[in-house]
Amino acid sequence: MRIGFAGTGLMGKPMIEKLLEKNYSVNVFNRTKSKAISLENLGAKICNSFDEMANNSDVIIFMVTDFNAVFGLLQDCQCNLSGKHILQMSTISPIENLELKNYANKKNAKFIEAPVLGSIPQILCKELITFIGAEQKISREIEKIFQCFSKEIIFIGQVGKASALKLAINQLIASELSVFSMSLKYILKNDIDVNIFMNVLRESALYAPTFDKKLNNFLTNNFSNPNFPLKHVLKDVRIIIDEFTNKGINTEILQAEKTLLEKGIADGFEDEDYSALYKSFDNSETK
Repeated sequence: MRIGFAGTGLMGKPMIEKLLEKNYSVNVFNRTKSKAISLENLGAKICNSFDEMANNSDVIIFMVTDFNAVFGLLQDCQCNLSGKHILQMSTISPIENLELKNYANKKNAKFIEAPVLGSIPQILCKELITFIGAEQKISREIEKIFQCFSKEIIFIGQVGKASALKLAINQLIASELSVFSMSLKYILKNDIDVNIFMNVLRESALYAPTFDKKLNNFLTNNFSNPNFPLKHVLKDVRIIIDEFTNKGINTEILQAEKTLLEKGIADGFEDEDYSALYKSFDNSETK
């Protein structure tokens, strides 16, 4: 089975590496070709165009920035997509995935949404959780592709269901980080031993592992080498606000988080780890 992979960013590159480790034939396309060249030494074929990649692939995987990036590539594609599987793994809205599905079906292609929970460390350890949205359960051959970087593959339902679950979880990621940042900032302002605070928290029902995962970032003020940059969290939060609003869910809390994220972007933290949101609380303090 020949795999085409569009997108060699933070997630795409290690996913491609895992596919190559399993001896898949992988054709790679990235708009900035130089960012994909290093994969050539590992056995990937670097394509000059999306059409070249798609024409020589049975399965096309998207791990790109947003809906416009996916749809733009598909719309501009001149090759025959009939019979090909399109695996859309980027975080976009259910409505957007349904639009892509309808477009793919018009081209007689099979569409599967497959957002994932996890980031670079989970890819490297094959511990991603992959959510599947499809008209019917995926074939064994497609499932084997996801197994290259996933510990669990969960069939959620029709297209749109998996991306809805992903957005619900990403809302928790943004919200948990925000409330923890606020409490930690307050602890430090009151000169309370952080170890005492964390020990109490770890023994309570309030604890989430991400608190310890990001604690050192906060205490050292080091947010470099991101697994998930701040700008991507802002993109997701904007999608989540639109989706929740459409479902009649109050988003006032999310609106406040969006404001903090926008502060972080304005202050130049967009490419730092999303835990850099912590720094935005300094600008919201009462002087």
